[in-house]
Amino acid sequence: MTSPLQIPTFRHWVLTSLLLLATLASPLAHSQSACSSDNQPLPSALFERFINADCDTCWRDPAAPPAPRDALALDWIVPGSRGDDAPLAAAASTDALARLAELQVARPAMQTQPVSAIKGWPKAALRVAHGPAVGDYMGLLIALSLPQSSALALPLSGWVVLLEALPVGTEGSSVPRYLVRNALQPLWDKREQLSNQETLSFNDLRAMGIPQGVDARRLRVASWVQDAHGQILTAVQSACQPEDKN
Repeated sequence: MTSPLQIPTFRHWVLTSLLLLATLASPLAHSQSACSSDNQPLPSALFERFINADCDTCWRDPAAPPAPRDALALDWIVPGSRGDDAPLAAAASTDALARLAELQVARPAMQTQPVSAIKGWPKAALRVAHGPAVGDYMGLLIALSLPQSSALALPLSGWVVLLEALPVGTEGSSVPRYLVRNALQPLWDKREQLSNQETLSFNDLRAMGIPQGVDARRLRVASWVQDAHGQILTAVQSACQPEDKN
């Protein structure tokens, strides 16, 4: 997850990122940096590929399963037993271990691909938006609103993941990859009631660290929200608008 803030210029980068994000949130923002989940199709399933960092052939496996249609796809590199000496150690993340624990799935010796259905919650609205990379950080907006309901198992939790979209052929991969580069888990346990007192509304502004060597032009943000039982209620992924040259 997002590392503790250790560099002296962090406040400068965060302030700059959030100012750019404020511009992004405006309806008048039209540039390559305008990236959000607005008007994107909602996925019906969460498809996750977990690869053990010790497995030097798993990434290039010609039998790697493609993502199902209409699914949100993620690729996690799980820390292996060889630590920093593992072939895929550079992309490994302890967030992958946290996600496996949440799914109650054992760390694979090679790879595994669990699929989680997305239930869908009537009138639930989840939105993510982000500005461009500023230094080693990116400013994020996460917003959730949904009707109050006694059937909703609170507290709600979720994931926000920073993805690098990698085309077929990257490092020999036979499928497109959506490599998780960073993650955070907001806990939406504070209720901010709107004026009609029928809707729960949650908003969060964050700065997310970008690992070295990542191509910022390929970065996207995905998020999903789940109830207290782990049932996924809704999920979204950002897309970037083409640059307006006018």
